[in-house]
Amino acid sequence: MGGRISLAREAMQLSIAQAARRLGVKTSSWRAWETDSAAPRANRVAMMAGILGVSPSWLLMGRGPGPTEESSGELNTFQLDLLMRNLRAAMTDAEIAQRRVQDLVGQLEELHDLPLADDTNFQAESSQNGLRVKV
Repeated sequence: MGGRISLAREAMQLSIAQAARRLGVKTSSWRAWETDSAAPRANRVAMMAGILGVSPSWLLMGRGPGPTEESSGELNTFQLDLLMRNLRAAMTDAEIAQRRVQDLVGQLEELHDLPLADDTNFQAESSQNGLRVKV
């Protein structure tokens, strides 16, 4: 069974740590299952099959739908969706940070009554691609 778990995980392009995290188990537990040092309980097998895109019977006995190009394609779609969500969150964080930097530059200019943006030692450029600060 361990070989099938490993094969399905690799077909989904997951590391042991990633697969274990998705299932909610320790990496050492997943590794033990792949090396046949231990066997997962039935409820874990069912959840594992869902994560790996195979049938529980394939994991247990090698019968039924196993890993295919299609299941790894499903992962790619999943990975793409996850990456897009992370990208949107990072862009939002960057916009917030950019506004914060602009606010701080404005506060410094007010405190020192100096136009720091015109200073040769300090330049802040704002564009759609982000804020560039040169010191």
